[in-house]
Amino acid sequence: MADDGSAQQESTWPLPKFYFQVNLDGELISFQEATGLDPDAQSIEYRHSNSSASSTIKMPGIKKFGNVTLKKGIVLANGKFMGWLKQAKSAWKSPARDTITIKLMDQDGDPTMTWTLANAWPTRITSTDLKSDGNDVALEALDIAYDGLTIANG
Repeated sequence: MADDGSAQQESTWPLPKFYFQVNLDGELISFQEATGLDPDAQSIEYRHSNSSASSTIKMPGIKKFGNVTLKKGIVLANGKFMGWLKQAKSAWKSPARDTITIKLMDQDGDPTMTWTLANAWPTRITSTDLKSDGNDVALEALDIAYDGLTIANG
């Protein structure tokens, strides 16, 4: 008899990526997409003079964080996020920095993985394109720079 997958435990199935939450300083904000949650460490090559190996060793160097991009439909709403955007648009020289938490949720609504962006601030806001014969939702994109990333499970 063929296995239909019903006998497998829930822990063997990968999580879907469509159920996530974005929290900006205590306010939950709905987004369609969150990308760029991938830290990178520079590689340092080193060989000391009395090493018997004829090759270098690699050590972890400075960590780098790319920008996180959040996309959402344009809505006429007020809140902390809209205030943050307005402040960023008017004061690009020194925008307010905040903590952003992105959580991947399981089917019960419990967080399974959490990304915490420390000292986050908006670097770029991209408005939607306009098309008279289009049938798409108007989306805006927000690029976020940050100083540190903490990834936690559960």
